[in-house]
Amino acid sequence: MSQTKRPTSPHLQVYSWSLEMALSILHRASGAALTGGALLITWWVIAIASGPEAYAQFSDIMGSIIGKVFLFGFTYALMIHLCNGIRHLFWDMGKGFDLEDTHRSSRVVFISSAVLTILSWVIGYGLV
Repeated sequence: MSQTKRPTSPHLQVYSWSLEMALSILHRASGAALTGGALLITWWVIAIASGPEAYAQFSDIMGSIIGKVFLFGFTYALMIHLCNGIRHLFWDMGKGFDLEDTHRSSRVVFISSAVLTILSWVIGYGLV
């Protein structure tokens, strides 16, 4: 009996990338990133409760460029997970399963999450 070397299940090298595939992977990754964001919020609350010195240290770290990049990424993860979750709610109702609808809703999720992220930062900095 000859043994062929082939994957036991389909993998990323077999399929060509699509917007829906990227969005599915990004939805899972954003869920994991939100766990890191929950730890960040916990650190923030502990810093507030620990006193002015601890909060000043937290503010300095989050006010740095690296901290702002992390916060921006957290905001984007939150928005893309929210927008894709809303799309999943429509799918739970049995709507939007046509191929054209899935392409359209994928584009809407990407665009709306980017717009909501930028809008959140603009409002947060008081630029509006």
